[in-house]
This record gives sequence, C-alpha cells and structure tokens, in this order.
Amino acid sequence: MTEPRWLDDTEMRAWAGLLETYDLIHRQVELQLREEAGLTMVQYEILTRLEESPAGACGMTELAERMVASRSGLTYQVGQLAKAGLLVREPDPADERAVLAVLTPEGRRLLEATAPGHVRVVREGLLDLYTPAQVEQLAALLDTARSHLRRVVPVIPPRPRRNKRE
Repeated sequence: MTEPRWLDDTEMRAWAGLLETYDLIHRQVELQLREEAGLTMVQYEILTRLEESPAGACGMTELAERMVASRSGLTYQVGQLAKAGLLVREPDPADERAVLAVLTPEGRRLLEATAPGHVRVVREGLLDLYTPAQVEQLAALLDTARSHLRRVVPVIPPRPRRNKRE
C-alpha cells in the first residue's frame, strides 16, 4: 500500500479556502434569494436552467445532470416550484415516459425581478474582488476542474437494482 500524498500547507490553504469561500458566498446568495424572492438557491438555479433551455423547458433527467442533483431532490424542488406556479410539469412529446419542467410566465417574471439582486451579491461577494485577468484565471481553473470531474464522477448515481423474486 502506498502512502497518501498529503496536502502541503499551500494545498491545504487552497482546499480549505475553496470550501469556506463556497460556503460563505452560498449563504450570502441564499439569504438574498430568500429575502427578495422566497426561493432557495437550488430553486433559483432550476428556474435559471429552464430559462436558458429552448422554449423554457427541460427534461427532468437532463435538468438533474446539468444541476448535479439527485432525482428525488430535484423532483421535490420542482414540485415546490410547481405549487408556487413558477413552472409546470408536462409529458414530453418525444418520450411518453419522460416529464418536462416548463417555466411559466410567472416564473420568468420572478427571475427577471430577482436577477439584479442576485448578480449584485455575486459581484460584491466574489467577482469584484478580482481584476478581470484574475477572473479569467479563476474561470479557467474552475473549467479544468469541472471538466475533469464531469468525466470521472457519476452525476446521477445509477438506481439500485431490485431483486427479482423467483
């Protein structure tokens, strides 16, 4: 058995800094979204992903993959957004077994009203702390990590197999 490659001080500072920075900006964004729109960050992301999709619609599996979310967690959040009238669930005309989440006009209006505050918090809490060159560098670093992790990490874990009774 080989010895683990322990993190040196700089690597540990980078790792701990990434985690703490994410936690803090996440909390700041979450507070802004709850206060201004009554949404969680996950719910805002769902609505944003739908807005970015053709016709404001996306299949649930694709949405879960794009968001790196569990099927059950996504289904719950989509249900909450549907109850609030911000999206509707419709059968997918291309696949009778699939369901589409579709952004409603009310959901689009809420996004438009909430986006300026959301962008302000992201800028003030993170992006405006850096020069444009540093933001480009940060984006490139995160692109590398994201691409690698998307290749090696199962985004949606396979469903457990059911035992067949004989």
